[in-house]
Amino acid sequence: MPEIETARLRLRHFTQDDFDTLFRLYSDAEVMRYLVPRTKEQTQASLVKHIQHWQQHNFGMWAVVHKDSGKMIGRCGLGFLDNTPEVELGYVLDKSYWHMGLATEASQATLKYGFLKVQLDQIVAIALPENIASRRVIEKVGMKYQKQAHYYGLNVVYYTLSQSEWQLDGE
Repeated sequence: MPEIETARLRLRHFTQDDFDTLFRLYSDAEVMRYLVPRTKEQTQASLVKHIQHWQQHNFGMWAVVHKDSGKMIGRCGLGFLDNTPEVELGYVLDKSYWHMGLATEASQATLKYGFLKVQLDQIVAIALPENIASRRVIEKVGMKYQKQAHYYGLNVVYYTLSQSEWQLDGE
């Protein structure tokens, strides 16, 4: 199973041992402000889904580990966009690690994996229009705004990045 290292992070596969940390993230109202906070049952279902997704598709969500502390600080990776065959970049980080460029670092590594290893033609990302921090990460990694859209029952902004555009950006 692939793992990725960046300057400050290690992206590794989830295990059942990650439940407590994931639940702490998913139940934090501030972290999940633009997402939906999850119960213990929903977190357990998400964890199982993250593990199975890798087995079925050779891509998915990674547990994001901060190399200096050795702590799991969030998740970042690829999944299928709500009821579509499109592949979506997603991330959630512990609020004590916000504003350090870590979401961007993890996202860049995820895009590289998606384009080089999985050979995806395009990766998409969505965010609530008012989630400026997330939109900034999406734009920093080279994704281009395309349209307003409706996914997961929400009105969102929709961005794309093709493999050819990504390669032009110097990877």
